Amino acid sequence: MKRITTSLVALITLVSSAAFAAELKYSNVPNFFDKTPGEQPLGACHGGTVIDKAGNIYVTTDTARGILVFSAEGKFQRAFGPSKIHGLEIREEGGVEFIYGARPSAHEVIKLKLDGTQEWSLKYPEESGICKDANGFNPCAVTVGPAGEIFVADGYGSNHIFKFDKDRKFVKAFGGKGAEDGKFNTCHGIGLDTRGEKPLLFVCNRNNNRVEHWDLDGNFVKVLQKDLRMPAAVHIRGDNAVIPELQGRVTVLDKTGAIVAQVGDNPDGKQRANYGLAADKWTDGITNSPHGASIDKDGNLIVAEWSAFGHLHKFLLAK
Repeated sequence: MKRITTSLVALITLVSSAAFAAELKYSNVPNFFDKTPGEQPLGACHGGTVIDKAGNIYVTTDTARGILVFSAEGKFQRAFGPSKIHGLEIREEGGVEFIYGARPSAHEVIKLKLDGTQEWSLKYPEESGICKDANGFNPCAVTVGPAGEIFVADGYGSNHIFKFDKDRKFVKAFGGKGAEDGKFNTCHGIGLDTRGEKPLLFVCNRNNNRVEHWDLDGNFVKVLQKDLRMPAAVHIRGDNAVIPELQGRVTVLDKTGAIVAQVGDNPDGKQRANYGLAADKWTDGITNSPHGASIDKDGNLIVAEWSAFGHLHKFLLAK
């Protein structure tokens, strides 16, 4: 149950956390999503979310229902696909939208149609010589380059990013575990950033608490922001990128990498990255374990948490 009595605290957190930049303002939309979609609890959610052209919202769960689909108004529509998809993105190809998903527990990356039909499954790149066997390939996220190249962030495995060509042939691996620039400590989220002069990879280097740019040949470019709180994923729309931080905050960056908003900041360290936090401890406008996020066509934020019970948010962009 959400505690309405704390809504003033939530509103102050939403506004003051962005005071350093004060470029974008958001407000929480309480009870936006169906609480019992399909007359069932949302259930365990590792927390990934994407939005299709029609505005439908796709949320991954670890339940047998797999991906749950909500309308742009937050109403449950249907469920499909495999369970335990960790990171996902939607890409339009030839006028058709597809979902790319990373499944670390299944040691694969998959491509799905929006009706759940599987196009293919990409297994571990044995020829890379990096993964000892399939169990060493535990991909967290996937993105696709301008020419159809596939980039897989093996954050729960080797801490490399694997590059494949459009035909899923292994090309190269880059990164590796470490704290210094050019190394990863859980490359947990990845996206294609086309806001600059040339396309770049936007990588969430989660346990190094930073986000960074890499080029499409696998060369480190620069750190965009450091001292974040476990950046888990990235979604880019228009000039902005939204980054859910697992330790109780969501950050929005502009195309220069500057912070333009931070929302849902949780002041209680015990609630941050707390998978088992019960619903009666949740507060409207405050996040606990943000893991996936997207920006809709109007600039609003949709956030999914890493939660044993499933926890979703909508933050409305002030006009």
